[in-house]
Amino acid sequence: MQTDKILIAIVDDHTLFRDGVAALMAEFDELQVIFEAENGEQMQHLLAKHPLPQVILMDINMPVMDGYMATKWIKDNYPQIRVLALSMFEEDKAVIRMIKSGAGGYVLKESKPRELLHAIKTINEKGVYINEMVSGKLVRKVADDDGPDFSRKEFEFLRLCCSELTYKEIADLMFVSPRTVDNYRESLFQKLNLKTRTGLVLYAIQNEIFKF
Repeated sequence: MQTDKILIAIVDDHTLFRDGVAALMAEFDELQVIFEAENGEQMQHLLAKHPLPQVILMDINMPVMDGYMATKWIKDNYPQIRVLALSMFEEDKAVIRMIKSGAGGYVLKESKPRELLHAIKTINEKGVYINEMVSGKLVRKVADDDGPDFSRKEFEFLRLCCSELTYKEIADLMFVSPRTVDNYRESLFQKLNLKTRTGLVLYAIQNEIFKF
């Protein structure tokens, strides 16, 4: 049956949170919850029994198969499915690792229902979402004539942001002071209209500046 609804699934090991999100999302006419799973392994089984969701809301920390493994499995087996990471805190390291695994963005678990709806609709349409981002900036290709102009050092810093290195370790590797690295970061934030390291990483992956 033809439907305009966005089909979603929720993967989270906390039953009350999962059920709560499912109930809230079911109130929106634009969405249809296909299934709920408590970890990545259960998600695999349910995907074989239900219509494929267009967007999966994926918790990061789960037993049996966590969000990293589950997201990578999705990207390897169902690359058309968008994965939106559910994060308890704005933890750059965890969210960046989820993005490296194949997530197209993240939302905080404390987000309001309308914010989550907006995130789902955005990632379904554009393939990418991050809450601090100015719409449209992220998907613009670096090679475009009107794209941002990076210095060689800024480009190198952007690539190193995609690693597990701290800003101080990046400074040491680039043989510059931490203050200089701060300047590179602030310059890129301004040029790309971003506010977090996670945004920089997502931009670098989307524009194939860095591949995993």
